[in-house]
Amino acid sequence: MFLIVAPYRQVNDLRQYFESTAENRLPPKPMIMKYHSPDLAISDLTQQLNQVRVSESSNLDRDSFGRLLGESVIADRDSPAADISAMDGYAINQLDLQTKTPIPIQGESKAGNPPPSLSRGSTVRIFTGAIVPSEADTVIRREDTEETDSTILIKGQNSSYPIGSNIRVAGENANKGSVAVKEGQCITGASAATIANFGYRSIRVLKRLRVAIVTTGDEVGSFDSSDPQPWQIRNSNLNSLSVFLNAFPWLEVSKETHCVDRPKAISAAISEALHNADALLMTGGVSMGNYDYVPEQVKEIGANIVFHGLPIRPGKPILGAASITGKLILGLPGNPVSALVGCYRIGLPVLRYMAGFSDWEQKPPSTLIAETDNKTLSMYWYRLVKESIDGTIQLCPTKGSGDLVSLGQSTGFIEIPPDQCGAGPWTYYKWC
Repeated sequence: MFLIVAPYRQVNDLRQYFESTAENRLPPKPMIMKYHSPDLAISDLTQQLNQVRVSESSNLDRDSFGRLLGESVIADRDSPAADISAMDGYAINQLDLQTKTPIPIQGESKAGNPPPSLSRGSTVRIFTGAIVPSEADTVIRREDTEETDSTILIKGQNSSYPIGSNIRVAGENANKGSVAVKEGQCITGASAATIANFGYRSIRVLKRLRVAIVTTGDEVGSFDSSDPQPWQIRNSNLNSLSVFLNAFPWLEVSKETHCVDRPKAISAAISEALHNADALLMTGGVSMGNYDYVPEQVKEIGANIVFHGLPIRPGKPILGAASITGKLILGLPGNPVSALVGCYRIGLPVLRYMAGFSDWEQKPPSTLIAETDNKTLSMYWYRLVKESIDGTIQLCPTKGSGDLVSLGQSTGFIEIPPDQCGAGPWTYYKWC
């Protein structure tokens, strides 16, 4: 131990020196990246999140609609299982097309029955979906023949009927043992037809992603039994996000709650929500105001903030973080337009990734807008639009991100990249 005797100014200088060098030896604070596009921010956030990989059994019925396949569907036989006719007509061997005389009808092949045999110089009447006799290699359309009860005469040029005409070849859709529907695909009426075709009566589906919603704000409440005061607002964000998310059968809203603007209350709400959920969506408290406590409380629980602020309008203060255990914390601004647009544009693809979608980055189609004001922004601009009965897309007149009336009249929003304007085409995010 050393005792330093020196004038006060020198002692103070030494203390400042040692304090500064000690600070330099501390580990650097984690940096929050600035992103130039929402897609890159989404991609980086997903790298720190866990996916639902647990599956459960489900009957192939209405309860399985919209769920995600927890296993790939494997073809248990060729599809089609045999060579079948694509239409009503006559099965024949190509060599017998050369005759210009009536061809005798030897028999018929019906769907759901084994095919008859076919002799040279004859034909078999065949119906759509019926098996083609092994001796035949061509199906002539019924309308291309002149028929009697026992014979047919082929019209037109023989060269118009090449080998294989109007025959669906065995295995042309899928061979036995091949993947017919991939794991992570959403079960729809279309995919259910494929699944059932290969003998599945029950199927493994991924467990639903559990999502909690926590809204914040001292000014926000339900006010069901009384009219709110001018400084109070009804909690439209809770209803908005709940209705939007509950439309997806592959997730479940496990908790809906509201929290006042108090650091301890917000911290407790975050911890409690994440205890029983895979993802947490919050509204309010993410900006730079004196009562915006969400960012600090997210750090307090040890979560890593991947982004806080994106080049988007509305919703620039949006916060994306991953908890220590790989759960999502998405902080949405409190303004209702910002909250719903941010949930759709930023939150939904992240939730799709966590839920196990094989095509989680899938984007909606683009559209043109009927009239444009040629305004531009230096960031990604999400503008509310309304779709007319004739399919025309028009911009919604709006007073900003708090305009609940224009939000309610909209059918979705378009994404306009920075410094661009005009009729588009722009990506169209439709509410439903």
